[in-house]
Amino acid sequence: MTRSLAPSGDLSSPVVAVACVVAALSLGLLVLELFRARGRAAAGSGGAPARAALGTILTGALAVLGLLAAILRPVAVTSRGSLVGPKVVVLVDGSRSMDLPGLAGTRREAADRALAELGKRADVRLSRYVFGEGAPVPAEPAGATAAAGEGAGATPAPGGSAAAAAAPAGSAAAPAERGDAGAQASAGAAAPVVSARPHRRSDLSAALEALARAADERPSAFVVVSDGRLDRPGPEDTAAATRAALEGLDVPVHTVAVATEAVRDAGVRAVRTSGAAVAHQPLSLRIDIGCSGGLACDAVPVVARELREQGAPTTLATGTAHVDEGGVGTVELGVTLDRAGTRILEVAIQSPQGDELPENDVRYITLDVARDRIRVLHVAGRPTYDVRALRMWLKADASVDVVAFFILRTPGDEVNAASDELALIPFPVDELFSVHLSSFDAVVLQDFDAAPYGLTKHLPALAQYVDKGGGLIMVGGPNAFVQGNYARTRLARVLPVDLDIGRAPTVDLGAFAPRITAAGRAAPVLAPLLALIGDEMPEMPGTNVVGDPLPGATVLMTHPTRTTASGAPMPVLSLGEHESGRTIALTLDGSHRLLFSAFASSSAGRAHGAFWDALLGWLMRDPRFEPAAIEPRGGCLAGEETTLVLRPLAGQGGEARVTIARLGSGAVVRTLKARVGDGGEPVELAAGRFEPGGYAATVEIAPADAVSAGDRGGGDQKRATTRRDFACERGGDEWADPRPDVARLEAIARATGGASVLPPGAGSLPLPAATQVAAERHVAPLLPPWAWTLAAAVALGAHWIVRRRGGLA
Repeated sequence: MTRSLAPSGDLSSPVVAVACVVAALSLGLLVLELFRARGRAAAGSGGAPARAALGTILTGALAVLGLLAAILRPVAVTSRGSLVGPKVVVLVDGSRSMDLPGLAGTRREAADRALAELGKRADVRLSRYVFGEGAPVPAEPAGATAAAGEGAGATPAPGGSAAAAAAPAGSAAAPAERGDAGAQASAGAAAPVVSARPHRRSDLSAALEALARAADERPSAFVVVSDGRLDRPGPEDTAAATRAALEGLDVPVHTVAVATEAVRDAGVRAVRTSGAAVAHQPLSLRIDIGCSGGLACDAVPVVARELREQGAPTTLATGTAHVDEGGVGTVELGVTLDRAGTRILEVAIQSPQGDELPENDVRYITLDVARDRIRVLHVAGRPTYDVRALRMWLKADASVDVVAFFILRTPGDEVNAASDELALIPFPVDELFSVHLSSFDAVVLQDFDAAPYGLTKHLPALAQYVDKGGGLIMVGGPNAFVQGNYARTRLARVLPVDLDIGRAPTVDLGAFAPRITAAGRAAPVLAPLLALIGDEMPEMPGTNVVGDPLPGATVLMTHPTRTTASGAPMPVLSLGEHESGRTIALTLDGSHRLLFSAFASSSAGRAHGAFWDALLGWLMRDPRFEPAAIEPRGGCLAGEETTLVLRPLAGQGGEARVTIARLGSGAVVRTLKARVGDGGEPVELAAGRFEPGGYAATVEIAPADAVSAGDRGGGDQKRATTRRDFACERGGDEWADPRPDVARLEAIARATGGASVLPPGAGSLPLPAATQVAAERHVAPLLPPWAWTLAAAVALGAHWIVRRRGGLA
C-alpha cells in the first residue's frame, strides 16, 4: 500500500495547469506593482516603506495560494497494488562441456550457483531454460530431478566429481512462464536447475531465435549462463549473429561465465578426412592436436588404428604432432582401408605428464568406406555351362573387376608335350592366396578341389580373410564342399553349413527343383529373383550333400527330399556371417538354367543376373539387400543413454532381435527386442549406456508367424541379418576443446548492451525495474471545501488590510 497527494480530486490536469498559471501571474503582477511603488518612493513621491512591501508580498502570496487551494481542493490518494517484475529469460548451457572443471567445481555446479544468485532477485520474473540443440527446453529444479529418477543419466565428470543427475525421459518439467505475480515470486526462489540430459551441441543462436519468435510475452532481458564454448554464434561473427538471432528484439543479453581458466589438457581436437573413403585407395587423415592450461606439448605421438571384431586394433599409421604457440598442432596420416562398409578408426595420442583430461586423448571416427569397383577372384575347377554363365555375368557388369582362373588341365592329365610348349599357365595359387588375397572384395570358389592345386595350405588364410571382412561364395559341383576336401578344415568353420557329415554320398546327381523357404520368400536378397519367376525354381541337375546350417545361418532354399542328420531339409542356398565377413553356400551348379533354358524364357534370361547381383550385393552389404538398417540416434557418447533407430524394409514385419557386441573381444554386451510392422516404420530401442570403444549391432528379424508359434530354432525360420558398427567416446566434440571462451560471452553482452559477470555477480546484473500495478485506489480530501474557502477569505482580507496600510490602492 502506498500514500500520495494529488492537487485535485475532481479537476482534470489541464484545468489544474491553468489555475496554477493564473496564480503565478497574480504573484507576478503583485511583485511588479511593488517595484513600481518602491520607485516612486525613491523619487520622493510618497511610496510605501520597505517593511510594508514585505508584508504585502507575504500576505499576497498566502492569498493567492488560498484561492488556488479553494479552487483545486487537494486530496490524499491511497493505492493498494503489487510490483510486477519484468520477464527475464535465463538460458543455461546444457552441453556436455558444462561437466568440465570450472570455478570452484564443475561448470555445471558454477551455473547452479549463478542461478541461486539470480533467484534472490524478487523484482524480476525468471523463466529458466536449457539450451543445446534446437529450441530451448524448460529447466527442471535439481531436487525434483533427483527425486524423479535418482542416478538416471549421471555422468562422471573429470577429476572425480559427479555431474548432477539428469531427469529420465517423461519426467515433469518446470512449468512455463505464468502470468500471476505470486507464481513468479515462488519461481524466483526455486532451487538451482540442471539440464534434463547433457546436449551434444551448444546452439545459443537457435535458442534466441525460438524465444524471439514465441507468441507469448516477450522478455525484457536475457541472461546466458555458459562457458562460452558455443557452436553458434561462432567466434568470427559473434556480435552480428547475436543481433540477427534476436530478430529485431531490442533487449540486453547479459552473460555469466562459469569458467575462466583452461584445463591442463592435451587432446585430439578434430579428425578430418580429405575426400571420400574408398577401399584399397589411400585416405588422408588430418588430425588437430591441442594443448591448453600451460601443458608442455612440444611433440605428441599420434596413432591411427582400425578396430576389428576380434583381437587388438590394427595399426594403420603413426606420426608426431608439433604443437605451435597457438596451442594447436596438425599432423596428416595416410591410411588405406582394405574393406568396404562401415569401419571404425581409433585416433589416439600419448599425452604428456600432467594431462588432467585423459578422456579426450582417444577419438573414434566412423567411416562408410565405398567401393570404386568390386574386385572378385573367380576360381573354377573345370569349364562348365555354369562357370561360363557366371563368368559372362561378372565380365558384363561394369562395376565388377573380375580376375578369373579356370583349371583346364588337371595334374592327372596325360599331355604328350613339354611344359614349355603348352599355352596354359600353372595356377598361381601361392601368389593369389598369400600375396594378393587382401586386394579382393570377394572370392568365388566354383566346383574347385582344394587338394590337387595346393589350396589346402592356404585355407586358414582364406578363413582369416573372411574374419577380417572379406566375402566368400562356394558354388557346388562334383569337386566342391565335402568332395572338394574342405571338410574338417579351418575354412569349413566360416561357411554357413556343416561339412562334417560323416556319411556317403557327398554328391547327389538326382535332378530336383529347390524349394524357397519362408525366410527366402521374405529376404530382400531373393526379392529380385522371385519378382521375375515367382516361387518356383527350375530343375537342377544335382547337388552337393551338406549338413545342418551352422548357428546364425539363414537358409533361403532347401532340397525337396534330402534331409540332414537332424531330419531337417538339406540346405541348398545358405547365407552366413563370421566375425566381420560374410559367406554364401550354394550347393548346386545349375544356376545357368536361369539364363538359358526353357524355364528361363519366361523371364528372358534376366533371372540369372538378378540372382547373382543380389547374392554379390548381399555379400558386399549393399543396403538394397539388407533386411534393415540400424544406427544410434545422434551418435553414441560413453556413459549416456543411447537410442538405436531400427529402420526395417517394408514387409519385414515380426520381432527384431538386436545383438550388440564389443569390437575387439566379440563379447555380447546387450540384447534388445522390439516388434516391427510390415510398413517399414522406424522403431527406437533404448540401448542403455556403453563404455568407450567400438560396437557392432546385428539385427535379425524373425517372421511374425514364427514368433506366434514360438519357433525360433529351426533353420527354416532363420532370417538374414544386417549389421552396423558404431563407436562411443567419452565427451565427444564437447570435450575435444576444454578451454572456456569468456571473450565470446563478453562480445555477446557488448553487442546487445548487456553486462558480463561471474557467478557471484549474477544477482547484481542491471535488470529492468519492476512495474507497479494498482489494484485499489482511494481518494480522501485533506480539508472540507468550506475550510479551504474560509482560509482563502481570511488570507484575502489580511492582504487587503496590509495593502491599505502600505499605501497601495
